[in-house]
Amino acid sequence: MSSKTKQKKMADYITTTTDNSKKRARNNDGDDSESKKPKSTQVDLNKINFDCERKSAKGLTWNLKIVSWNVAGLRAWLKKDVVEYLKKENPDIICLQEIKCTEKQMPDEAKLSGYKIYINSGDKAGYSGVALYSKTIPISVRMGKEIKELDDTEGRVIEAEYEKFFLVSTYIPNAGAGLKTLPKRMKWDEEFRKYLKELDTKKPVVLTGDLNVAHEEIDIANPKTNTKSAGFTKEERDNMSLLLEQGFIDTFRILNPEKTGAYTFWTYFHNSRAKNVGWRLDYFISSKRFMDNVCDSTIRNEVLGSDHCPIVFYINV
Repeated sequence: MSSKTKQKKMADYITTTTDNSKKRARNNDGDDSESKKPKSTQVDLNKINFDCERKSAKGLTWNLKIVSWNVAGLRAWLKKDVVEYLKKENPDIICLQEIKCTEKQMPDEAKLSGYKIYINSGDKAGYSGVALYSKTIPISVRMGKEIKELDDTEGRVIEAEYEKFFLVSTYIPNAGAGLKTLPKRMKWDEEFRKYLKELDTKKPVVLTGDLNVAHEEIDIANPKTNTKSAGFTKEERDNMSLLLEQGFIDTFRILNPEKTGAYTFWTYFHNSRAKNVGWRLDYFISSKRFMDNVCDSTIRNEVLGSDHCPIVFYINV
């Protein structure tokens, strides 16, 4: 191999292993310009099995399906055949993060038939925002700003109470470029843990969304080069561990303890998705005592439309 060839291979390797550090900043919170995102063609949805054969620990078949997806801008996301995917998936509940729009700005095609829609858009236009679609009207719904334990002016949390459990959909703050907002993230994590622990005293909790952390080395393609990157710092990972130690379970990892290459986010740079150079940032977290009701927790990594992919939760309630 020539010297020039060796140099080129080394440059390619360095680029691949450091691109995640660049992407985690994403304008301090994942709000990169929608106009710069590439158009994508949806995969052949007929090749996906939208059912779940796996049964719960109690031997029960699922009767409730929840989908969660960071859409990285709802209006741009809608241009990528995602509604057809949602129709085929046919979930009972849909949780969307980073919608970047208010209820008034929501296009008609986003108002899916058969669902009651709840939106927490926050105070800053075109930034953050979460939405919850539910076929069954919840007992109650609270936006983050209504939850006294949280300082949620950015539209990061929706809490829905159902008969058997609370569902919390969230978009956790990013630690930012150069980790400049890591202190904000640490404070958020602390208050969020207190809030979830209190909620869990009332009935079991299912937490979902973009938690903006790859918890273990198995959850990221290049752990060694990202220890100082937002989303994989020791502080953020330790905070995730603290949450799990308080009676919560990472459902995907408990059901797939050795599964590698299971990611939910890929930067748009360097063809990372095709190479599967990614991060697992999106989760379904369950109260430990509710795990016997869980049938499966899976990743739809083949579904396109965002720099994240949807995740799916099957449960018997």
